[in-house]
Amino acid sequence: MTDTTPRFALPHILPGQAQKELYHNEALTLVDALLHPAVEAVGADVPTGAPEPGQAWIVGGSPSGAWAGQADMLAFWTGGGWRYMAPRPGMTVHLASAGVDVRYDGATWVEGELTGHALVIDGDQVVGPRGAAIGDLGSGGDPVPVVNAILSALRAHGLIEN
Repeated sequence: MTDTTPRFALPHILPGQAQKELYHNEALTLVDALLHPAVEAVGADVPTGAPEPGQAWIVGGSPSGAWAGQADMLAFWTGGGWRYMAPRPGMTVHLASAGVDVRYDGATWVEGELTGHALVIDGDQVVGPRGAAIGDLGSGGDPVPVVNAILSALRAHGLIEN
């Protein structure tokens, strides 16, 4: 058995360990911070002067002060001070001030982008992969083929019914 969990390094309680409550409480503090996390800001380099317990930030690329050496980390303020957590690929946090999610792609934090293969609403696909370009009508051309191509694209994306 290792001393910590493999993904987030939460402390394990080991057999015969003294003061088990310290390790258990530390694990609970980290789980509390990581379970559906919300952050105050993304890319902040200087810690706020008066954080409240439970508040969190995504540290910027040139941190200073108490955050020095913690670039791109999640910084959580607790009653015991700052706790830091390295992001994992796919980790998503909510940026409350903007009402958007921020996802760690393995190299950087991506703010407000949704990715997927299709947008499905009430079981109906309304947007799918981008189709081929529809050509311009040109001067004096017949508008019917172009209009039909537009209608076909709208139907393929589920934006209008067939």
